[in-house]
Amino acid sequence: MNDFIYQLTTYELAFFSVLLFSILVQLFYYFLVFIRVTARSGKVYKGADADLPPVSVVICARNEEENLEEFLPLILEQQYPNFEVVVVDDCSEDDTDMVLRRLSARYPHLKTTSIKPDLKFNHGKKLALTLGIKAASHEWLLLTDADCKPHSEFWIREMAKNFKSPNQMVLGYGGYMPAKGLLNRLIRIDAFYVAMQYLGFAKLGLPYMGVGRNLAYRKELFFENKGFANHNHIPSGDDDLFVQQVALKSNTTVEYGQMAHTRSVANSSIKGWVRQKRRHLTTSPMYRKGIKVWLGLEPLSRLMFWTAGIVLLVNQNYLEVVGAIMLFRMLFVSIILKIAMNRLNERKIFLLSLAYDLFSPVCTASLLLLNSFTKKRSKWR
Repeated sequence: MNDFIYQLTTYELAFFSVLLFSILVQLFYYFLVFIRVTARSGKVYKGADADLPPVSVVICARNEEENLEEFLPLILEQQYPNFEVVVVDDCSEDDTDMVLRRLSARYPHLKTTSIKPDLKFNHGKKLALTLGIKAASHEWLLLTDADCKPHSEFWIREMAKNFKSPNQMVLGYGGYMPAKGLLNRLIRIDAFYVAMQYLGFAKLGLPYMGVGRNLAYRKELFFENKGFANHNHIPSGDDDLFVQQVALKSNTTVEYGQMAHTRSVANSSIKGWVRQKRRHLTTSPMYRKGIKVWLGLEPLSRLMFWTAGIVLLVNQNYLEVVGAIMLFRMLFVSIILKIAMNRLNERKIFLLSLAYDLFSPVCTASLLLLNSFTKKRSKWR
């Protein structure tokens, strides 16, 4: 080993050092954080209905008549003993109100409230969600979106099995519906990587975010922490910033069993997806400093690994050693990704995810840079 090191030029030693440092960082993330998502999420609930608490499902909708018509009955017909669904019609200009009136006649446990348009008052999703929470009758709140559908008729039950002391918050998995095309697969891969991070860190005892497509917490927790008051000036953050504000190792758990999943309609245009990604990234500057370091180090180490490895390979510097290191990383990454994809029921994205592994750090950095030069507020949907 010493002879090998002494044979290296200064430039080769520099790139080998970068390669070795970055793979050590990757080993840490994959074998301490991401591997936790390869474990089973828990057994399907088979207890008594009497042991399950009443639940309020809260949904905010803006111009969602088609999605409500298709997906809301799947939520209203959940196999659960005591629940209500609260839908907030937030300034819709389509026939959302007519759809809700029609469904309310069929389902007595559907409650609706609305916000009327006001040209003098501009607001985001946080106001609508706050009104929905205030309208909710029950202590446990289960949040999802109007364009989401539960993976099974036991979605509420599987999330609610975790609604017991000391838990005050449950982070669920919200993926996207499969569709034809490369963009759909990229969106699903991106959501999968995000989930591996927040679920893995939460299981490690460092919860920092969740997704509003599938998130539960106690009503008391919301009001004790003054809701979204600390970040109400930011359009996004009704899920991740609130979780960051209140979630602790002692009061937060995760649920990603397949019957507890939700699936959303994915963006059909690259422009729409980029706009959505940029909006979500606007909250990252408000993350705690330690979390920002953890989240930034992993993609940075990927970028360093691929840069150093490719430079050494192109210059034909010790091909056997460099090739062995890169193959070793590809092996453990592939195994963990594949098992985690099976756990989260993500199909037909594995091969593309290996390419995403290379390019996503550059894409994310570009969007963050673009956000830093653009202060324009975006819509909540």
